[in-house]
Amino acid sequence: MATFWLGGAEWLAVLRIGLGLWWLESWRHKDKKGWLQRGTGIAWAADVAAKHRWKAVTKGFDAVVAPRPVLMAHIVVYAELALGLGLIAGLLTPVALIGGLLLNLLYLVLMIHDWAEQGQNTMMALISLVALGCESWQSWSLDGLLGLFR
Repeated sequence: MATFWLGGAEWLAVLRIGLGLWWLESWRHKDKKGWLQRGTGIAWAADVAAKHRWKAVTKGFDAVVAPRPVLMAHIVVYAELALGLGLIAGLLTPVALIGGLLLNLLYLVLMIHDWAEQGQNTMMALISLVALGCESWQSWSLDGLLGLFR
């Protein structure tokens, strides 16, 4: 692979770190008091799910999320933080990439009507897939330093 300035593994690390920064920004700008104390995020998602064109989404939300709003709010908020930190540091990178890919796909399906969100979630999922397929933890990562996932 011909590259300039950095090698291929380093460019993939840049991509992975950039994705981690994106997740960290998603966590940073989230109204954590609203999500964790007032339940605003899950209430918003419940409204979106209730009006969803695919009834399977409504049923799935009602079965999995609606009975556990506080737990689900904590999972979403802290998953975004964990994904960001894990990808930036390159710690448990394949786990973070798969988790992020699944979370982006869930967001993509839930917000099927919101075109602005579709672009973000599609691009983040694509970056996760490329970073996973190219083993982006080979360079500039704690995984590489610790000899994990060789």
